[in-house]
Amino acid sequence: MPETFALVRLLNGLFMGVEVKAFQSIGLNVAKASEMSTKVNQAFALELLVVAGLIAFFLIVRMTLSVEKPNAGQQIAEMIHEFTGGQADQVIGHGYEKFQAFVTCILLFVLLNNLLGLVPGLETPTKSPWVPLGIAVLTFIYYHFNGFRANGFGYVKQFLGPVWWIAWLLLPIEIISHCARVMSLTIRLYANMFASDLVTMVFFSLIPLAIPAVFLGLHFFVSLIQAYIFMLLAMIYLSQAVSHEH
Repeated sequence: MPETFALVRLLNGLFMGVEVKAFQSIGLNVAKASEMSTKVNQAFALELLVVAGLIAFFLIVRMTLSVEKPNAGQQIAEMIHEFTGGQADQVIGHGYEKFQAFVTCILLFVLLNNLLGLVPGLETPTKSPWVPLGIAVLTFIYYHFNGFRANGFGYVKQFLGPVWWIAWLLLPIEIISHCARVMSLTIRLYANMFASDLVTMVFFSLIPLAIPAVFLGLHFFVSLIQAYIFMLLAMIYLSQAVSHEH
């Protein structure tokens, strides 16, 4: 991939330099060390940019909090908080507050990565399958961790079914079902964003600007919907994991 994005070149210069030195320390020459070093791609660079942007935004909001005169950033943060809180209250129910930060980060991270595809010259990071896979695996680990934290070893009962004598059959089915959630989250987000990006690119290459602008609007809509669905599914999995009614 041509390194047209300045951040990609910067990260490659930083990380590859460290890797090259590490490989040289074990006896490899410079050429071989450079060949074996992992290159940062644009999707990873844009993910880091989104993370840095979100951290900066919330730090600024935190430092400028005002009850009397809330600024625009604070108002946006409050709207996001109210929206995710309302959704989490409906889906997870009592005690949703402890999970709200996670699902809010999921929503914003996925949404911003999706919307980067609207910027000319930038790829949509979520059209790379590794990006949705990483978020899906993190969600998988998070809801199982909270399932055990809320129910202790009793969480395993969710995998064994209502009666003990069919546990041997239900256990492998449940394990496969939960692993399939990772695949489902990954493929849904990846496939939709890849298709949206491809359609937009094709029409921009074939037709003047007026008509492709419609597909930019479609890409924006798909980005919103996919981010919301990812957050909603994460909430559903959390609600099932932390439920005490087994």
